[in-house]
Amino acid sequence: MALLPEVKKHYGRLKLFINGEWVDSKSNTFFEDTNPATGEVIAEVPIATEAEVDDAVGAAWNAFQKWSTMPFRDRADYINRLRAKFDERHEELSRILSQDHGRCVNDSRGTVDRCIENIESASGTMYGFYKGEHVEQLATGIDCYMIWEPVGVFLILTPGNIPMHAWSSFVPYALACGCPVVVAPSWQCPVASEAMFKVSEEVGFPPGVLNLLHVGKKFELNARIISDPRVAGVGFIGSTGVGKSLFELCGKFGKRSSINGNGKNHIVVAPDGDLNAATNYILRGCFGMTGQRCLGSDNVVVIGEIYDELKEKLVQAAREMKVGYGLDETSEMGPLTTLSNKEKIENFIEKGLNESATMILDGRQRKIEGYEKGYFMGPTIFENVTPSMGIAKEESFGPVANLMRARDLDEVIGWINGSDYGHSACIITESGKTARKFIRECEVGNIGVNAGIPQPYAFFPLGSKKESFFGGAKSRADSVRLFLDQKTVTLRWV
Repeated sequence: MALLPEVKKHYGRLKLFINGEWVDSKSNTFFEDTNPATGEVIAEVPIATEAEVDDAVGAAWNAFQKWSTMPFRDRADYINRLRAKFDERHEELSRILSQDHGRCVNDSRGTVDRCIENIESASGTMYGFYKGEHVEQLATGIDCYMIWEPVGVFLILTPGNIPMHAWSSFVPYALACGCPVVVAPSWQCPVASEAMFKVSEEVGFPPGVLNLLHVGKKFELNARIISDPRVAGVGFIGSTGVGKSLFELCGKFGKRSSINGNGKNHIVVAPDGDLNAATNYILRGCFGMTGQRCLGSDNVVVIGEIYDELKEKLVQAAREMKVGYGLDETSEMGPLTTLSNKEKIENFIEKGLNESATMILDGRQRKIEGYEKGYFMGPTIFENVTPSMGIAKEESFGPVANLMRARDLDEVIGWINGSDYGHSACIITESGKTARKFIRECEVGNIGVNAGIPQPYAFFPLGSKKESFFGGAKSRADSVRLFLDQKTVTLRWV
């Protein structure tokens, strides 16, 4: 297969999207966005000024007055048109995501599919909550009913690893519920974020319903938005450290929140598991999207005497993975999204060596001909990893697999439940009894059985526990509880 063409070689100086218009920022502060496969600059990105932040919030607040009272069937029509636009621009969005983020184009196509699923879910969810609840003759002559009302303007913060999927995990639901948004994407993938806004602009949403600000690493600008009394809350996917700071701000200012943080995920291979299938699950779970996946895993725990056979299969398969530019359709793993991400993974690997873990596959020196300036790294595998090691507790967020041996399922569950995080865990087994125990006893929010990535469909929430989540509502379908509030009405006419 040939290398697919880039949508553009360079996207120029990006703009802000405020009150339905693309705005040249008045900022004097910019940062450069690079293609992680080539290391070349593909855009200059302005960091919004305080005045521009206030303009975006004001535009969203003004839009709320009409958007929130629009007949829900009219809002549903906008959401359905949004779905059609994403479908129409599917391949363009996919290629931009591969160019800006680095992931392989088939992963990017799957991401756009997930975005479409979220838009569909948001549209379908509307019909459920608008029906409300009603009890007639609750008492003599008294009827009671409950209605859902949109809350207000929301700040949506999307991460560098899933800029499109995270956008779709909040924005379509907010709009369906009647809540305008101000989106401040990660500095790591601003071109991909802008692309979604350009597609959304074609739908013709009323001015102020959708607003885009680039804030770089200036947390104080996000804090300024959250502290604004016109803003009702925040939806966030990112690191636990930043998430905790946001959660504290939301508590201080009485704002709603859905805050999703780090994880330390596990794939467990039971003695009766299919080792060929397990190898494929581990490749996707640990090395897919270059390990930068929220539901990806670092720790691979093997129970019983199958360890040596699985290790041999896994190392061989990982060694044969083709690493290259994501727009090469034969590539199986792309680069890390940023140079700083690559450096963090290299430090993580060095930490494992210092902790006396044994490296059985080293991906640090992987060089790709023609892409010598790219942020590439091959699969890396450790063994002799113990639960007390830092690399067994901390998320690498890169293409690293820690092979660990366990006596039995109870020991594995103890390790999983002993983590500060509660994002996901998977098991490969042919035993319903084993799977049921794993499902019921693991203290994580997303479980996979005979899967490497326990990705639920859009109309399910992304469940997470412990320090992987803070707030009052999970993302995706559950986020309607973030964007809507309840009102009860008690009537007496008799």
